[in-house]
Amino acid sequence: MAHILSLAAGTLPEFQPERVAHAAGAAGFRHSGFTIEPEKWDAAALRATKAAVADHDLSVLDVEVVWIPEGGELSDDHKLIIDAGLELGAANVLVVSSEPDHGRTAEALHQLCDWAAPGNMRVALEFLMITAVQSIDSALDIIKQADHPAAALLIDTLHFQRAGHGSEELEELEACLLPYTQVCDGNLGCETSFAAFLEDAIDLRSCPGEGALPVADIIRALPRNIPLSLEIRSKAYRDQFPDAAARAAAVRAASLAYLKQHDIPVH
Repeated sequence: MAHILSLAAGTLPEFQPERVAHAAGAAGFRHSGFTIEPEKWDAAALRATKAAVADHDLSVLDVEVVWIPEGGELSDDHKLIIDAGLELGAANVLVVSSEPDHGRTAEALHQLCDWAAPGNMRVALEFLMITAVQSIDSALDIIKQADHPAAALLIDTLHFQRAGHGSEELEELEACLLPYTQVCDGNLGCETSFAAFLEDAIDLRSCPGEGALPVADIIRALPRNIPLSLEIRSKAYRDQFPDAAARAAAVRAASLAYLKQHDIPVH
């Protein structure tokens, strides 16, 4: 079976969802994700985004990002992101957490799942070094405590590497926990400071094959048909391709070449 290839919102972080949808469609993607910024999201933005999605016959893989704050208290802005995902027909919503207590994070995750349930939207918890959830084990413990069928785990190849995980660990995970994954390449190592991890995540990613991460090994260890979201959040690509459609096309072409080289089928 072939993987779905999707354009992640993070590849075009300076553009609003409508522009991202047009860029994804122009570049040949059939799937895309969107960052929903509550202060910029209104009825007009929803209409424009839905029209762009329809114009290019796109499917919405995910919306992001619900950031659970310290204390675990959710707000209307968090629900707005969930509601935007429901309106757009998104398959997933991406969640991260600043709350170190697993129980409080699990309670918030359960509430998000209840909000997402009417659209059969999965609520995918991502672990990364700039949040309070920094490993697969921590994320899985929270998902278990949340005890909701919509709760899921998100693997990002960069954060997977930074957390010190190996591809063999993925083979032990239940496929139902992994609705999609984020894919990029990058430097093999990173300084262990918040500033370094942040720069690594938002500026230093590259397309598969352009860095030193074991991207193909990670993908092969995941479920065979898992959608791949290209999260190429890269200052180099932003500088080289200021046009959204041109950047999306460059990312798609480079990633397709790498996946073909490694006999990883996509459509």
